[in-house]
Amino acid sequence: MTMHETGSSAPKWQAFLQGARQQVAQESTLEVRGTLTRLAGLVLEASGIRMPVGSQCVVTMKAREPVLAEVVGFSGDRAYLMPAGDVHGLSSGAGVAVASAYVPVPRLGEAPLARDLNAAGLLRLPLGDGLLGRVVDSQGAPMDRMGPLQDVVSKPMDRKPINAMDRAPVRDPLDTGVRSINALLTVGRGQRLGLFAGSGVGKSVLLGMMARYTQADVIVVGLIGERGREVKEFIEDILGADGRARSVVVAAPADAPPLLRMQGASYATAIAEHFRDQGRHVLLLMDSLTRYAMAQREIALAIGEPPATKGYPPSCFAKLPQLVERSGNGLHGVGSITAFYTVLSEGDDQQDPIADAARAILDGHIVLSRRLAEAGHYPAIDVEQSASRVMHNVVPRAHFELARRFRSLYSKYEKGRDLVQIGAYAQGSDPLLDEAIALHPPMHQFLQQDMLEASGMEEALLGMEMCTSLSRPGP
Repeated sequence: MTMHETGSSAPKWQAFLQGARQQVAQESTLEVRGTLTRLAGLVLEASGIRMPVGSQCVVTMKAREPVLAEVVGFSGDRAYLMPAGDVHGLSSGAGVAVASAYVPVPRLGEAPLARDLNAAGLLRLPLGDGLLGRVVDSQGAPMDRMGPLQDVVSKPMDRKPINAMDRAPVRDPLDTGVRSINALLTVGRGQRLGLFAGSGVGKSVLLGMMARYTQADVIVVGLIGERGREVKEFIEDILGADGRARSVVVAAPADAPPLLRMQGASYATAIAEHFRDQGRHVLLLMDSLTRYAMAQREIALAIGEPPATKGYPPSCFAKLPQLVERSGNGLHGVGSITAFYTVLSEGDDQQDPIADAARAILDGHIVLSRRLAEAGHYPAIDVEQSASRVMHNVVPRAHFELARRFRSLYSKYEKGRDLVQIGAYAQGSDPLLDEAIALHPPMHQFLQQDMLEASGMEEALLGMEMCTSLSRPGP
């Protein structure tokens, strides 16, 4: 071949190589596939595929829709997967692969949802102002029949916690609109509190009151593991049109798989973190923290973790602070997340393991009493058992002392209630009890509030002052 012929053929070889490079670049990377080997209870076992914990996988079989699952553990060359959908129809030998960038997930009566994943199969969910006024599930799919989400961006859910030394301390009071909380259990902006109660004593109603009346820029509501009926009722009857406009609701009802219930709580917290990072003041309402722990218990027991306290594996008690510590004040006081977590006390037992663990990691607890609820006393807040650990830092000294006097008189009456009701107490035997008996009717009335009534901080303080000074002689 002459030099002239070689020179003339060089451009052809260069063009061929350039075309080959483009074709290779457009082709997808080599797909690693495994095989489904076992399905026991809630957990799937797959062999031949090695992915980090948290990766999204897809299980495929002929004549049925693919099932999405998440890697929750591994043992040797076997991966443990927790499905995010119905596993009916799966059998041994089904294919398991890392979910690609967009895997369509069939949804009842709706167009397929494309889950946004990164190259390692880690999940990314939509965040942004387009979520305001919307109701989404734990996968970021709209549930309100209002069309696709707009003005959102997909971001990863594995967020790093804020250094404790970079957070601003809780110093500013937050008006919740609930008289007894504002006066006796004053909440600070950036505080994390628990609502402890058994079933049917008014937790959801109290959450709705705070959602309507609390001074916050954005409200994020996570309905985790509760009745599906409550989702629409909470939005229409409790939030209302005004409250919904500044709210985001993440719903993962009781019939959702445990993986989606846990993911719903994490997604609601990530939404709150997104708005906090923009400098906004966020109110996060999570109903309930107990259902989140129960979902983790189901997953942990399914993959073989031994039970510890009352059937709860150790991982449940490790997951709780990881979720709760993500709320609070933002970096250097820019933005905040004030969070209320409901905690279901089984059998009204305040020593329930989840209730006891939550009380230790939260900044206060509000206990709802079944005795008060049965007597028609709403909100059924048990003042004696409730406490706000930051109240002394967010209210003036006079307010704190007035609240302490109120609690002292209220507790004195409750301890002497039986003697007074059976007529065994002789007036004058205990001057403090005499004062408590005289003040009890206005104090009892002060602690009650209709769900459609708002009571600001100044009004609550003035009412508490009047209740505790009626027995004092006038000037």
